[in-house]
Formats: sequence, structure tokens, C-alpha cells
Amino acid sequence: MSQRSPHLGFGLAIAAVAFILDQLAKWVVTVPLSLQTKPYGSIEILSFFNLTWAQNYGISLSMFSDQSPTTRWIIVAVTAIVAGAVAVWMTREKAKGDVVALALILGGALGNIVDRVRLGYVVDYADLHFGSFRPFMIFNVADACITIGVLLLVARALLLSEKAPAADGTPSAE
Repeated sequence: MSQRSPHLGFGLAIAAVAFILDQLAKWVVTVPLSLQTKPYGSIEILSFFNLTWAQNYGISLSMFSDQSPTTRWIIVAVTAIVAGAVAVWMTREKAKGDVVALALILGGALGNIVDRVRLGYVVDYADLHFGSFRPFMIFNVADACITIGVLLLVARALLLSEKAPAADGTPSAE
């Protein structure tokens, strides 16, 4: 059995913060702001950023957005399996940077799972735009955490190649 990550507690704290921030932001847009009842479901915050109500029945880029109960629970199950795999990976990961990335993914996944179980859809509201150009679909804190976590993992994998020590103890020149 592999040894537990020395950064697991730190990672779990980051996952919890990501989850809490996501759920808090969703509460703010649905309860105090009642975004879903606003005209056009939108509030302009900045000239390039609106809070815009969206119910995401699918997964990334609204794929598999069939609104049937069967599809909903399949998405919940698959997302929970992925979150479980990320949690297991996080318990074994030795690199603190990778634990942080995995924690962001885990916290975001849990936030979206709670929405889908509780509401049947994920609450999205962050609408970044430059005129009519929208570089992203409407998203939420959980989506941002997942995206940042994946990008961190990819960047670390591509940019931080671990150097195996040579026989004399010095790093290899590879």
C-alpha cells in the first residue's frame, strides 16, 4: 500500500474552501440577488462581466444535456466516480503543487455534484464577454476551480520534469 500524501490535510482544506466558495456564490446569486427572476436573468457588473442565470443540465460545454432523470443520475454517478478517483490520487500524491491542483478539481466537482443532486442542474452565472465575443460559456466557481486545477496539472506535467539523480548523486543532464 502506498504511503499517504504529506500534503493531504492541506489539499482537503483547499477542496473544502473551493466547495464552500462555490456553494456560497451560488446561494448569493439565487437567494439575495434572485438572479433567476431578473429581466433577461442578468445583472451587469462590469462592461465585460455580467451575472447571468443559466441552468446547466449537461457537463462541460453543456454536452449530454438531456434533461431526463436517467441522464441526470448517470452524470451524477460518472462525476462522483471521477471525484472519487481524484480523491484517491490526492491521498497518494507527494508533490504539493499536484495536491493543490487535485484539490481544486475535487472541490469544484463536489460543488457541481451537490447542485445536480439537489436541483437537477448546475447553477451557472459568471458571464465574461468582450462585446458580443464570449471566450467561455457561462460558468461558476466550481467550473473555474476544475479548469484551473486541470491546467495546473497539465502545466506541471509539461514544465516540471523530475530529474533522476545520476549514480554519483548529481542530477542527470536529461
